[in-house]
Amino acid sequence: MTTSDLDFTAPLREALVAADFTYDRVAEAIGDDAHRALGRNETLPALRRTTSGGPLDTLVRLFLLQTPVARDAADRALPGLVDRLCNAGLLEQSVSEVAARTDCRPYATEDRDLWIVSDLTPGLDGAPVAVGPDHVLGISSASTSLAQLTMREPVGSALDLGTGCGVQALHLAGHAGRVVATDVNSRALWMTRLNAELNGADVDVRDGSFFEPVAGERFDLIATNPPFVISPATGERLVYRDSGLPGDRVVEHIVRTGPDHLTDGGWLQVLANWSIVEGRPWDERLGSWLRDDCDALVVQRETLDPSAYVELWLKDSGHHGGPDYTRRYDTWLSWFEESGIEGVGFGWINIRLGGIADHAGGAHQLLEWPYDVEQPIGPAIHAWGGAVSDLRSLTDDQLLETTLVAREDVQQETVGRPGAEDPEAIVLRQQRGFRRARTADTLEAAFLGACDGDLTVGRLLGALAALLERDAAELRTTYLPVVRELVEEGFLEVS
Repeated sequence: MTTSDLDFTAPLREALVAADFTYDRVAEAIGDDAHRALGRNETLPALRRTTSGGPLDTLVRLFLLQTPVARDAADRALPGLVDRLCNAGLLEQSVSEVAARTDCRPYATEDRDLWIVSDLTPGLDGAPVAVGPDHVLGISSASTSLAQLTMREPVGSALDLGTGCGVQALHLAGHAGRVVATDVNSRALWMTRLNAELNGADVDVRDGSFFEPVAGERFDLIATNPPFVISPATGERLVYRDSGLPGDRVVEHIVRTGPDHLTDGGWLQVLANWSIVEGRPWDERLGSWLRDDCDALVVQRETLDPSAYVELWLKDSGHHGGPDYTRRYDTWLSWFEESGIEGVGFGWINIRLGGIADHAGGAHQLLEWPYDVEQPIGPAIHAWGGAVSDLRSLTDDQLLETTLVAREDVQQETVGRPGAEDPEAIVLRQQRGFRRARTADTLEAAFLGACDGDLTVGRLLGALAALLERDAAELRTTYLPVVRELVEEGFLEVS
């Protein structure tokens, strides 16, 4: 697609703005019940709320509900554009009606209204799912999860690896000086260019597999939601979810080679699945992929057993209830058994290159955390990276001379029998970010409570040693590692 092929995007944007076809306005127009129903792929409640024939209702029915609209209504909503959009492949028309051939969906970031063109949403109102090999997925739970995961600090350059319809590239364009988006699906590249033009974003769109299109280049930030579905390499492939490689090889390859394309201090952020292999802890296996010259925070958010995982993805591809469903199900489960895969993990892999002395390895934290977190989570991951850097720069003697501050959102909970003199347990709990919780003894809790930026770590530990009649040197040896944990986990911050 050339720039001249996209000359309809500016007037299309003007029409969408004139109709107030934005995420918030659509949600308001159809109401909460219909909005939730549409999230379940049911259109009837929204159809009942969009009967006015006005431009907003027409665009909702046309693109979001995939319902043909009268030609005159389409002309009012898209003045002078219907024929041009039909020629571009976004619409099709009969004598009196116009129907969508693609989705055009309003989308909102924290500070911008955007529109995302993708292939039509499959499975509306229980219709059979018909997804072709080059299907371009639109806004999904995976794309929004990666958007919430990705850090939004200003950077010079960013890469959206496996861009799909370009959602991440549009996010990146809001805070990166230069954005490159890659994919192997030519239809996805077509739509990414279209979406970049439609939203006035400057994105360098390139065709190619993995890091081939950016060989020799480095980026401050790489965000990717790769085709991570763990399946046998049977030859069948839905490009948006299947890499063509068996198991979780695609994720391993990105984790091992991605840092070669990062600037010093640059981040690689991956939304992924991984195999949980019989007889080996998941964190030990993923930890073996991580490089010593990188910091890494890996968070396992969810696990599925093989049956649930296979059912999920067979339904996604439209095979549930089909004539070969049982055969496919059995083949997939047999491959899991032969491969020793007893479950599948889902979560976040965050890797930062550099800033590490040759004699010291990077900080690798692999955390199982299926609990509720604050979204977007990107700022908390960035804060973890800052804490790791702070700690690495401090020897134990320097840490003793450092002042710390307890984060304001940290609360203390005590558990015990009513009337008991001492609690049975003390829990320190964050209200923001990862919302971590950890049990603490009375000295750890007292130390945290006293961290207000006035006294150094050494003076606080000395005061507690005197108060509790403990040996000061022994107490420092015991609790300095605990202090480092409290900083790394975000309970304390360097003042």
